[in-house]
Amino acid sequence: MLNKFINKFTSKKENNQNCKSNKKDYVILGASAAGINAAKTLRDLDLDSNITVISKDENVYSRCMLHHVISNHRTVEEINFVEDNFMENNNIYWIKNKSVKSIDTNNKKVVIEGQELDYDKLLIATGASAFIPPIRNIKEGNYIYPLRNIDDVYEIKEKAKISKKVAIIGAGLIGIDALTGLMEYKNLEVSLIYPSDYILDKQLDEYSAKVYENKFIENGANLYSGQPVNEIILDKENNVSGVQLGNGTVVECDLLVVSTGVTPNIDFIKETNIENNRGIVINDKCETTVDDVYAAGDVVGKNAIWPLAVKQGIVAAHNMAGSERNIEDDFTFKNSMNFMGIPTVSLGIVNPDGDDYDTITRCDNDGYKKFIYKDDRIYGLIAQGDISYIGALTQIIKNKVEIPDLKNRIFDIGYADFFSMKENGEFEYSI
Repeated sequence: MLNKFINKFTSKKENNQNCKSNKKDYVILGASAAGINAAKTLRDLDLDSNITVISKDENVYSRCMLHHVISNHRTVEEINFVEDNFMENNNIYWIKNKSVKSIDTNNKKVVIEGQELDYDKLLIATGASAFIPPIRNIKEGNYIYPLRNIDDVYEIKEKAKISKKVAIIGAGLIGIDALTGLMEYKNLEVSLIYPSDYILDKQLDEYSAKVYENKFIENGANLYSGQPVNEIILDKENNVSGVQLGNGTVVECDLLVVSTGVTPNIDFIKETNIENNRGIVINDKCETTVDDVYAAGDVVGKNAIWPLAVKQGIVAAHNMAGSERNIEDDFTFKNSMNFMGIPTVSLGIVNPDGDDYDTITRCDNDGYKKFIYKDDRIYGLIAQGDISYIGALTQIIKNKVEIPDLKNRIFDIGYADFFSMKENGEFEYSI
């Protein structure tokens, strides 16, 4: 099937040699947030050129929603973030279930399982894989899974149906997603293990994290904080049977989920001059250090959040098509979450080091708010429960807007503070 596609693709190129100066061959590696938004943008900008998407998955889906598939609240089709027949409707060639083996940047070719595809412009949006820490027995044991793609979800679900005890290592966003999904299984005793003092320590402070922790415990979860993992305990058949913590405690389990970070999928660039520094290095145009090669999303190793991947994919597409565009800002420190019915948003700096910033908090019936500020400017915020005016506060923090007498009015800032009237009587919103 792939050979048939390659021959058809090559013949199409040969039959259109006279149009070569106008038509390009765009190749996109990856079909998640960055890759899909790049493909859509390229087709909007260039109606005639060839666009090929290569992905190791056979579905388009949101990795942020995988826990809903674990909990059986949604199917993989229901976490698809594009319309049905997206590829066909946009005249995009899609090569599914294929991984990239190498790139020849000198001759502008992509190699997939022995086959080659030519490109004029290439976007690398291959995302990241789960990082498996160097813990004894973690790679040898059975029923030990990461949570990164839909195949992981299917394996976790099948085992969860017959398991009695599950443990999760890691309390970042992916670990907490796994926790909430698996807590829906009433036959399971669920334990969360993490070395930090509280969960989500990159997104939250101790108070807002404890609100969630107390809710998880109230609903039956076991939490083990502040403990490293010594080893994974296996039975005679190499099936996981427990996790030994640094203090000697053994957390029993017959299913283990590991969520301890990610590593960019970049093995195939080893023989190229594409610069790598814990992820592919890009500039504000999403260009790599090799001409006509771009990168976007988790593969660049920056703050791995969906909005940034989307933004990078769109910017890369504009520059691939010759319509120059830059990443307008590098404000990526925004996290939104809603666990156990409690909405929370964190923006900017939430746990400042030293005494450079002032901090003010308020906790009432509406929830919890914490502001980090200095010199009449807000640099960070945690809002839990009441998350009104987050849109305005995001812009204020991102643009470092100076607000006179900030300390005395910081809890009362709203949209009305930034409306003004034009000369013609119209209102405008300006920050």
